[in-house]
Amino acid sequence: MTTRRRQTIMALAAVLIAATAGCQAQDPPTARPSGTGGQPAAPAPSFKPGFTFVASGAVLPRGTITEQAKTYAGGSGYDFRPMLAAVQPVVAGADLAICHMETVYGADGDDYTGYPSFNSPPQVAEGLAATGYDACSTASNHTLDDGAAGIRRTLDALDRAGVRHAGSARTADEASSVTVMRAGAAKVAHLAYTNGTNGFPLPQGQPWAVNLIDPDRIVADARAARAAGADVVVVSLHWGTEWQDAPDDQQMWLSRQLTASGINGRPDVDLILGTHAHVPQAYEKVNGTWVVYGLGDQIADGMVDQRGVRDPRGNESTIGRFTFAPPVHPGGRWEVTKAEFIPQSFDLGSGRLVNLDAALDQGASGGGVRNRIRDVVLSRGAAQDGLLMGK
Repeated sequence: MTTRRRQTIMALAAVLIAATAGCQAQDPPTARPSGTGGQPAAPAPSFKPGFTFVASGAVLPRGTITEQAKTYAGGSGYDFRPMLAAVQPVVAGADLAICHMETVYGADGDDYTGYPSFNSPPQVAEGLAATGYDACSTASNHTLDDGAAGIRRTLDALDRAGVRHAGSARTADEASSVTVMRAGAAKVAHLAYTNGTNGFPLPQGQPWAVNLIDPDRIVADARAARAAGADVVVVSLHWGTEWQDAPDDQQMWLSRQLTASGINGRPDVDLILGTHAHVPQAYEKVNGTWVVYGLGDQIADGMVDQRGVRDPRGNESTIGRFTFAPPVHPGGRWEVTKAEFIPQSFDLGSGRLVNLDAALDQGASGGGVRNRIRDVVLSRGAAQDGLLMGK
């Protein structure tokens, strides 16, 4: 069990003990309230705490990123932990945290490759775990870059590091199971899908190897997760148009379809998280549900856009942080009571992530980048629905 999970459990126990002690002090078990025919008072409703959830964009290690990780490891192996150190307090401070692992892993000691077919060091998983990530989405247009073998190596490495995953699978049984995690008193299901695999066919006899976007299937999977006991359903979607700040027609149509779907007034999907565009995109509340059209790339080498031009937006991203509160009535929805975005950038010179707003408070430069990200994130009216910029 991680230190963060132990701290969460200990804090929850302290709250419950305090609440119990308070009830005992006010109403001893032997008390017989008047007018009840001598029957004990009805027990107070059980207390359910809320939880915080964070999500970040694509981890896309290649080229100088891989070389920097080798330098951090002292020339033997790879160490990705220093790259993520600036966001570790945000990630580890949440009750549940997920990332997006865009590339597949090679074997230990491979010659790791970049575009068009990625092959990354498996030590990436160790860095993600040390930062505090509980899970990653693994469905992307690069999931099949090395076929079934690449999926197997990637999921094996995540398993060894203790990081859960959703979106790709090694077996049919794994593909049909739902990734469900505990966050405080809630069970959170994580589903993940991609809009394509760069033309790579699904492995022969393995149509379940990676989840492809299909609105009917997503709704069916979300309902199955809910039937299995999930209180909150989070869906990661690898979608949209690369290098485009604004969501495209598919993103807007699909977000409306998914957020409108529900049973008895309870939506099937509670949160949508997007990746693929390589740049930060807007947050928007659609049919009462938060949609992050694009989180951007959290870790990436110097990125070149579709024109072959170096584009600094490829090293900009956000972390979404959402605070969920338990339903007022049994069977109701866990509501987002606070929604935040945290602007970040990847400094290619130092090979480290920068939490921009926190860095600015300490006198660092980067206000222009922070402001650009803020303007894009708020471009579809999210501020009016309560979205805040966090640190």
